[in-house]
Amino acid sequence: MKAILMAGGEGSRLRPLTSARPKPLAPVANKPVMHHIVDLLRRHGITEIIATLHYMADEIETYFGNGSDFGVSMEYVVEDSPLGTAGAVKLAEHLIGPERFVVISGDALTDMDISALVASHAARDAAVTIALQRVPNPLEFGVVVTDESGRITRFLEKPSWGEVFSDTINTGIYVLDPSVFSYMEAGKSYDFSRDLFPQMLRDGRKLFGYVTSDYWTDIGNLQQYQLANYDALRGNVRVEIPGTEVAPGIWQDEHCHIHPNARLFGPLVLGKNVSVEAGATVEELCVLGDSSIVAENAHLHRTIAWEDVYIGEGASLNGCTVADRNLIKERVTVQEGAVIGRGCTIGSGAVINGNIKVWPDKTVSSGAIVSMSLIYGIKWPGSLFGADGITGLANIEITPEFALKLGQAYGSAMKPGQTVFTSRDTHPASRIMNRCIISGLLSVGTNVGDLRSYPLPPSRYAVRNAGDGGIHTRVSPKDPSQFLIEFLDQNGVNIDKTLERKIENVFFREDFRRTSMDSVGTLDFPTRLFEGYTDGFLAALGQRQMSAAGFRVVIDYAFGNTSLILPRLMSNLGVEMIALNAYFDDNQARVFARDRRRHLEQLSNVTLSLQANLGILLDHDGETLSLCDDRGRAVQDSRLFALLTLLVARARPGSRIAVPVTMPRAIEEIAAENGATVIRTRNDRRATMALAEREGKALQFAGGGNYEIIFPEFQPAFDGLYAAAKVMELLAAEHRKLSELVDLLPEWHVANRIVACPWDRKGLIMRRLLDETNGANVELTDGLRVDRDGGWVLVLPDASDPTFNVFAEGRTASDAQGYVDDTATRIEQLARA
Repeated sequence: MKAILMAGGEGSRLRPLTSARPKPLAPVANKPVMHHIVDLLRRHGITEIIATLHYMADEIETYFGNGSDFGVSMEYVVEDSPLGTAGAVKLAEHLIGPERFVVISGDALTDMDISALVASHAARDAAVTIALQRVPNPLEFGVVVTDESGRITRFLEKPSWGEVFSDTINTGIYVLDPSVFSYMEAGKSYDFSRDLFPQMLRDGRKLFGYVTSDYWTDIGNLQQYQLANYDALRGNVRVEIPGTEVAPGIWQDEHCHIHPNARLFGPLVLGKNVSVEAGATVEELCVLGDSSIVAENAHLHRTIAWEDVYIGEGASLNGCTVADRNLIKERVTVQEGAVIGRGCTIGSGAVINGNIKVWPDKTVSSGAIVSMSLIYGIKWPGSLFGADGITGLANIEITPEFALKLGQAYGSAMKPGQTVFTSRDTHPASRIMNRCIISGLLSVGTNVGDLRSYPLPPSRYAVRNAGDGGIHTRVSPKDPSQFLIEFLDQNGVNIDKTLERKIENVFFREDFRRTSMDSVGTLDFPTRLFEGYTDGFLAALGQRQMSAAGFRVVIDYAFGNTSLILPRLMSNLGVEMIALNAYFDDNQARVFARDRRRHLEQLSNVTLSLQANLGILLDHDGETLSLCDDRGRAVQDSRLFALLTLLVARARPGSRIAVPVTMPRAIEEIAAENGATVIRTRNDRRATMALAEREGKALQFAGGGNYEIIFPEFQPAFDGLYAAAKVMELLAAEHRKLSELVDLLPEWHVANRIVACPWDRKGLIMRRLLDETNGANVELTDGLRVDRDGGWVLVLPDASDPTFNVFAEGRTASDAQGYVDDTATRIEQLARA
């Protein structure tokens, strides 16, 4: 026996889910609904199937092929234009032959006993047998009226209540005699319930109804789609759920990674390669499609997510449906009944209100509250660049395709034949992205010198001395799940806003320079650049004084690639080095920020036990450092800047020192006592490096907002390697222990806090806060800094996230915290107003 499986509908009422996928391929419990119907037919011995297709026919043919992978034989007929339910079946007449056959919908879910339906048809010698079901509300269905013997007497297609004479509805599942084909002409539109069956009734043909109580549901709208998934999970319909039931009600397919601290509560289904990370909770009635990721501390309840969905840290999804290839970032809330179409990006902290529809390829800004459905819009956000460069989730936002386009965009913004140096950290994913960037650069006629795994400071130096630009790819020091890609100008400094906008315009328009086969760029692997960095490094230092000091130093390399560079430099300076963590470990390097305190404790213990002069902790890419003095005390962050201010000012009277507006007033006090001048800068990486570039050797020391260090005498860029050696040079000139100098530092009290705020309220809040200063002493170098009794408070809008950063200094720790809390409360009030 054969079956005709009707799969040509557009599923317009299921949009936006079906905007990029035919309705029969909409998954129920991680398997397309049409696949469930094929399984049902196979279980009842029907293995020859003809599918009628129209909307996105290629997608369905690609999925099922010839049917051999599903234990059946599949053939296809395609409607060029819609022919109605019966007209589509007429197309398959030449494939059916003289035997009776089954017609069944490919976009309804059922576990009906097809064998019993066929047996009923044969026993009554019927021309047509229609599977019927009794429902409470028949208005949305075709009603069928039968006599006591089950013979059909009347059809009503979607009647009003005044026309409802029965609660038995047509399920769209039929057993038909091939004689039905004689009632139709090829190429004309016919409907079974409106045209064909009424005509057969008038001709006296035997049409019977078969009433069944088996499960059947028409997945006609988004709510019914969601309920069909819930019914499959609850066992209300007998379907074959992919995977293995690893615990009662929990189905899990192959290669899943479930963290021991994740919590799962069935019934739920996890597809292939699903990852559920530490602290995440997946509650009842959830479906996660293949290769989906639930990040740390996310919470899901009654959520249907298709394949390749990323759900960020701390996100909360409840009673919603999410199509494939979606990126839902950290702290997002998606409420009951919301539906997100394919390929959307929902920014950090955004809220999708209940029953909202987000159409495919939309971007919701971080912190936005979506209260109206998004139908029109753009695919990409308005800006690629954040405060530090381009950041994004590794291999989810920043993919190989994305990296290739970045390389093309940067190369197109340069002149043909110019040279860009590329470099990266040691992580394998960084290697992939670096190679894709290189391919993009080469394709638009830009030459590339690949430094491969190389710390960022010597990469900047190489660009400054031998290149026209640079790109460095690394795991973000702020978030181990993200990449940070930094673009450098010819001075080794991060590019300015003008070039950022130019790259963005080329990227979004895909207006890449086209080159001939003979004009593509050349790829080189420079081998002599380190010698230039070494020569410049040593020439800028007082080597003789350092060698005479005979320093014993413990250095923690934090599993990064600085261990390739610094030992060779220090060997020229007469420094006895004890190395910690001087080997590559990508997993340890990624979580360095989280483990910094542990590294410092270890460094302190080793420094004390070996009676070393000092300990140095370098970040894995060589831009920042922390110290331990000879008494084991950590010197980091603002205390490190205060120490460096003291050392520089004492070594060179009249020094000019630059630090960001977030640093305590103690910096100025130390500088003034030693005849130096402090310049306050914006809390911005490029602004600090640009100042060092302009000032050159007239500026003795500059610090960045993330406690990066510049000594412009060597290069106008953050360089923790040079800073480590410079600290020893300055310490040698003092002829004192580091602990004695640390003892000279005054005490101060600072606090800070991050406050969430929608993007569209930031400008208003800053204006209102400025209006409320009431004549107080205000500084507007970066953000709004207002003097307070014995201190200050700074409100700084974040450049990348929908947040404010609030910093404060006070006479006591409680004063500083009070200033922060009061200001944060006022920001929250204004954000809600």
